[in-house]
Amino acid sequence: MYDAHRFLLTSVDLPIVAEVLEASQAKPYLGLMLKLDQREIAQLMVDSSLSPPRVRQENRGMATGEVTVPLLGAFKRLIDLLDVPEDIPVLAPLVQREILYRLLMGDQGERLRQSAAAGCKSHQIAKAIGWLKANFDQTLRIDELAAYTRMSTSAFHHHFRALTAMSPLQYQKWLRLYEARKLMFTEQLDAAKAAFQVGYESPSQFIREYSRLFGAPLLRDIKSLQQVAAS
Repeated sequence: MYDAHRFLLTSVDLPIVAEVLEASQAKPYLGLMLKLDQREIAQLMVDSSLSPPRVRQENRGMATGEVTVPLLGAFKRLIDLLDVPEDIPVLAPLVQREILYRLLMGDQGERLRQSAAAGCKSHQIAKAIGWLKANFDQTLRIDELAAYTRMSTSAFHHHFRALTAMSPLQYQKWLRLYEARKLMFTEQLDAAKAAFQVGYESPSQFIREYSRLFGAPLLRDIKSLQQVAAS
């Protein structure tokens, strides 16, 4: 379960869909994303005399952890710096370093240490994901992408699925469909134009896969998004 009492930690860029269930002017919703520096994590492990990860098993690239009082306090101090921007260059790195330390000492510390370990497979899969995000409209050749990450094709398939719970082709499909959805919603492209722009050769295949992913016929889904945006 992922709620106000837990944080979301991901070692690779994975698809996330979020929904705010409760928010008001009196009690607003605040979300914060912090990009973690792997080099800083490794240096902090050395400075804190933290041992390398004990278990090198395959883990999903995403997990949730408990938001402790010290961790919450550090995040609050980071947010408070927005009111004193002149202090940000000096104090923000210190607060972020504390946040990393709190994470390393928390219930997901072992996972964080494993993701920062030199030669970790998540680094290579993250490289492949970066390529897919930049080239999702191109024809995907798995053997070439595996070579790009310096892995064998079988090892690449195994580690990609272990971290993302998807195959590379499924991940590319997810990128294409979400990009097409954005194009139809924000730029009012029709289904055929959106399909071709994201790399589909068959609009009918695009429509079938769109409905399967979003759980509703294409036109109904886009109309629903427009109604929500207008309300």
